[in-house]
Amino acid sequence: MIQQPEEPLSGAGSEAPGEAATPGGPTLAEDLLLLLFQPNSGLQRGTGTIAGENTLFYVLAGAVLADLGLGEHVRTGTGKGGTTTVEAVAENPPEDHILRSAWEYVADKPRGVQTVLAAIGPTLRGPLLDRLVERGDIRRSTRKVLGLFDTSVLEDGGSGRRDGLLADVRAVLVDGADPSPRAAALAALVYGSGTLPQFDPEIPWTTPVITRAEELKKGDWGADAAAAAVARTVTATIVNNVIIAAAVLPRG
Repeated sequence: MIQQPEEPLSGAGSEAPGEAATPGGPTLAEDLLLLLFQPNSGLQRGTGTIAGENTLFYVLAGAVLADLGLGEHVRTGTGKGGTTTVEAVAENPPEDHILRSAWEYVADKPRGVQTVLAAIGPTLRGPLLDRLVERGDIRRSTRKVLGLFDTSVLEDGGSGRRDGLLADVRAVLVDGADPSPRAAALAALVYGSGTLPQFDPEIPWTTPVITRAEELKKGDWGADAAAAAVARTVTATIVNNVIIAAAVLPRG
């Protein structure tokens, strides 16, 4: 059963006017949203949609928690009834605003992962998409439908970053490359979102690919990830909770 938020998450996913979006590089959630963007899947040539919209808020929330896990900003534990909880590492708050909002939500006490996903997820899409537009990865424009009505569409921004992310995930799932922890988490989250079949033929939907994706979901990231054992365990736990949460929702 998906838990509802214990209390509203104030300010999650919102950006203060004039505040720098990301001190460093893109967050894992930004990379995931960009990868889920399908540049030529819209009704008009060259426009796109976001794959898996119906489960998107859980998946993006999972990416935020996975990012916090990879940065050792949070740890997981066990709550009542054996549920998985997540708690903040008090001495290691993240700098990024969106990550910080999620970290603050679990800073006062451990909360169930499902509760956190439901609390932080619904407000993430807009701010993350804004960041991708600001970076030039995605472009917003207006097109006419049936020659009469203006509608907003999303287009590829021409930065080439989505192609790079897709190549990284393909290398992990198809070519059997040992992934970086970030690439492993990204591939596992795409698989957990239920959208991986939509990447065929770039990433063929085959038994070997599914098998490798299942390994990543369980935290089997290869020898190069050995040094990230704690982050790997945390991230694998979070990804599995994302899959549980998303499984009860209709796929989009």
